[in-house]
Amino acid sequence: MLTDEQLMEAIVDGDRQAYAGAVKQHGRAIAAYAFRMLGNESEAQDIAQETFLRLWTQAHRWDGDKASLGTWLHRIAHNLCIDQRRRTRADTGSELDEFTAEADTPSADQLAQQSDRNRLEAALADLPERQRSALVMTYYQGLSNKEVAGILDVSVDALESLLSRGRKALKNRLSKYVYQPDSTGGVNR
Repeated sequence: MLTDEQLMEAIVDGDRQAYAGAVKQHGRAIAAYAFRMLGNESEAQDIAQETFLRLWTQAHRWDGDKASLGTWLHRIAHNLCIDQRRRTRADTGSELDEFTAEADTPSADQLAQQSDRNRLEAALADLPERQRSALVMTYYQGLSNKEVAGILDVSVDALESLLSRGRKALKNRLSKYVYQPDSTGGVNR
């Protein structure tokens, strides 16, 4: 397996096989990140494609001393997602887990899990961009605090503050969905 440096040198030299390897290695993570940020499969695929187009056309701009290839690609995708959200501003909702739909009627457990995922995605989408980005990259993408701080161009301390505020805001948003008895003995959601 090539190092980031070797891979990027090959891409700069026009090696299509090296480029395809980079797309294969990082494509799924970039598309998943874009989907978590935008909540729309079509837009996420567009962001992933644009990210990898920029990899091909701007590979010479990558600086291995500043970021790993994965971190650099996440930063490109992050900036594209922010631009996309600013362009659309209208929250169109999420296309959540269409891939898990089954031909058979879903069980009660599957419906409950889907409902929980929908609530989580809606609560994430409602967070400020930087908090959402920090949470998604840290918890869904599995990037280190140092990598995420680099992508967001903040210090690690500032990132930890974003994560803390994001978790608190997420908890508050999700708490309204907890079953609570109402005054008549029924249940509120």
